[in-house]
Amino acid sequence: MRLILIVFLMQANFILADIFRYQDDTGAISFSDQAVENSTKIELPEKEYRYKHYVKRVYDGDTIILQNNVRVRLLGINTPEIESRHRQGEEGGVTAKEWLKNKLSQGAVYLEYDQQKKDKYGRALAHLFLENDEHINETMVRSGLASSNIIPPNLGYVDELVEAEHKAQQLKIGIWAMKSYQALSVKKLSKKNKLSGWHRFLATPVDIVETRKYVRLVLTDKVDIRIPKDNRYLFPDLASYIGKSLEVRGWASRKKAHYSILIRHPSALVLL
Repeated sequence: MRLILIVFLMQANFILADIFRYQDDTGAISFSDQAVENSTKIELPEKEYRYKHYVKRVYDGDTIILQNNVRVRLLGINTPEIESRHRQGEEGGVTAKEWLKNKLSQGAVYLEYDQQKKDKYGRALAHLFLENDEHINETMVRSGLASSNIIPPNLGYVDELVEAEHKAQQLKIGIWAMKSYQALSVKKLSKKNKLSGWHRFLATPVDIVETRKYVRLVLTDKVDIRIPKDNRYLFPDLASYIGKSLEVRGWASRKKAHYSILIRHPSALVLL
């Protein structure tokens, strides 16, 4: 009976169902994912589960394809792009991809999911582990192969990823030693300087403006940081950034002559 219960609970936890215990008049005990009269909900212990899969192909430094053809985007990190018909290659992109291919050459990986399990492109979102418990996402950041890229509600391993990034930057390894990723003034964002991809920008917020969906830290008359209001609770008082020198990490998008850098987590705003 105990073995059956354990198996049932494991299966139920996998599909995130509630489990109910029911004892009938004869004393027989049964379990179900449906509540019935006089049943009791079982509180399952919170536990992260990892699921074993085999890798079919490494697409790039932060994306793999499993044997079942599911495409997996590694959570909490970003690696430079590799050249394709859709985009230009970025410095460090091939290095990150080749490192990941070599690391996953045995094929077996363990996926650990967070709150949001798929992105808008339909890719699975996961932390990647090897059988020896090595956290691939963190290793790539610690090695300077990737930058951290925290997107709520997926906040697992945030402290580990941010600390790994800090150490890599201190040691000036990987992308932190590359000319392409040295910090530059937001004044570089202009029609004459068409910057694309992930960058580090130096700026000082001068004002705060609120719109329906965003709180914006104004950097210049042509550039701002936009923070989704849904993510505002993660940040300190935004007024504390005013007048402070910042390094802003992310992607700048342009609408006409105005640029905006979308920031979802405070780890992308570094006080200097």
